[in-house]
Amino acid sequence: MKKPYRTQIFSGALMILLTLFAGISLALAQSNNPGPKIGIKGGLNLSQLYLDQPNVESESMKMGIHFGLFSKIPINSFLAVQPEVLYSNTGSKVSYGGSDFENVFGIQEGEIRFNLNYIQVPVALAVNLGPLNVHAGPYLSYLLSANVKDWKTSETSPTPVRELETDDFNKIDYGLVVGVGFDINAVNVGARYNYGLRNIGKDGLAGNLTDNSKNAVVQVYLGFGF
Repeated sequence: MKKPYRTQIFSGALMILLTLFAGISLALAQSNNPGPKIGIKGGLNLSQLYLDQPNVESESMKMGIHFGLFSKIPINSFLAVQPEVLYSNTGSKVSYGGSDFENVFGIQEGEIRFNLNYIQVPVALAVNLGPLNVHAGPYLSYLLSANVKDWKTSETSPTPVRELETDDFNKIDYGLVVGVGFDINAVNVGARYNYGLRNIGKDGLAGNLTDNSKNAVVQVYLGFGF
C-alpha cells in the first residue's frame, strides 16, 4: 500500500528538481551565453572502424589530428547553431592472423593500418548552460586521400596493401556528432563523438577488408574565438 505513495513522492520530487535545474540553467544561459564568434580549433582524434571478422585478432584505436574553423551563431539566449569546417584524420589499427586470410588477400599475419583523411563539415545545435554547452547534429565528410599499410610481424617498414587506393573507398561519409564544450572568454575546449552511418569501403577488396565498417571517432579539441 505504501509503495505507490512513495513512488508518487519520488516522481513529484524529481519533477521539482528538474524544473529547478531547468530554471537555473536558463538563467545562466541568459547571463552567460556567448555571442556570435568565429575561430580556429584543433585537437586529437581517437578513431576506430569496429571491424567484425573471424580473422581479426585484435583492434586498437588509431591516433590522428583534426583542425579547422568554427563559428557559433546564437538563435536566442539558450540555443546556437555551430557550423565547422575541419580537416580530420581517422582510421584504425587491426591485427590479423590465420592462413585463410593470407590465402584470400595475400596478406601475412601482422597489423593493418587504415589512414583516411577527410574534410568534415559538422553542423551542430548547441544548448548553452552558462559557459557549458551540449551540442549534437549531423556531419558530412569528403575523403581527400586514403592509404592502407601492412606492417608484417617480420618487417620493420610498411608495405601497401595490394593496390588499395583512395578510389576504393567511398568519397562521401556522413553521420552524427554529439559532445560537450566549455566557452571561457575567447577559449573553447571540449570533447565530441563522431558516429559514422556510411560504410567506408566500396565493393571489392576494400569492402571485404573493412567488412563494411563505418567511422567511429572521439575528438578532444581546443579552440580560440574572435
